Amino acid sequence: MKSQRNIFIAFLLNLFFAVFEFIGGLFTGSFAIISDSLHDLGDAAGIGISFLFEKKSMQKPDDNYTYGYTRYSVMGSLVMTLILIFGSFAIIYNAVIKLLNPAEINYNGMIFLAVVGTCVNLIAAIVTHKGESLNQKAVNLHMLEDVLGWVIVLIGAVVMKFTDITIIDPILSIAVSLFVFISALKTLVSALSVFLEKTPKEINIAEIKAELSEIEGICDVHHIHLWSMDGNNNYATMHIVTDSNPVSVKEAVKEKLRMYNISHTTLELESTNENCNQISCEACKGHHDHTHHHHH
Repeated sequence: MKSQRNIFIAFLLNLFFAVFEFIGGLFTGSFAIISDSLHDLGDAAGIGISFLFEKKSMQKPDDNYTYGYTRYSVMGSLVMTLILIFGSFAIIYNAVIKLLNPAEINYNGMIFLAVVGTCVNLIAAIVTHKGESLNQKAVNLHMLEDVLGWVIVLIGAVVMKFTDITIIDPILSIAVSLFVFISALKTLVSALSVFLEKTPKEINIAEIKAELSEIEGICDVHHIHLWSMDGNNNYATMHIVTDSNPVSVKEAVKEKLRMYNISHTTLELESTNENCNQISCEACKGHHDHTHHHHH
């Protein structure tokens, strides 16, 4: 599993780096770097969790998890996101204290760390670039953020070296934290939408209903349920009223749904003289009653 290997590499890189960075932050007295190391440590923990969950999510469906284990991957990104959200609050809190009593900073050390940081994270970002699952996208997003965060720290360090305005450091650290917080919030929302069975955002139910109703022989489509297992694979169930050949109707419907990335469909077919609990299909009733009398 290439995706797992990539996540693991990213995990190791981040872990080693976070420790290296924390020591470097203490050594240079830079709060932006310490806060970034906490962010990296959160990432490493999150990636480790993602890695375990991602492994778990590859298991094939069984009688206990009839849909398979894909949701474990979403769970991983949920846990990771919560860690990052708490982390960013802690950092903002500390940075505010730092704003009130600025400290000495070793600028050259800070510049050196920022350069190394940019390079390491750039490598990690390239390694994790090819992810498909929500989880890997989350990991990759963090790598890119880290690169960005470091470039900002680097610029800040250079500016401080020449101007001696130490207040830039905690301000940077607050900026990095807010950035992390906002992107974590977005991931949180998409993970929760999956758990709450929300219709995937790129799919419009009304549009699907209209398209399916145009298929030859279909009188009505109702009880449409659409959900996603992991943000990638979509599932659908629906009732279809038709008197045509069931096989060709099913084929036509599945064909249409494939265009919407709906890989797994369960269709219930009803004939026009069947009363579905919630609907009577007037569209077909009229002409239907005059033509066929072979039921009953």
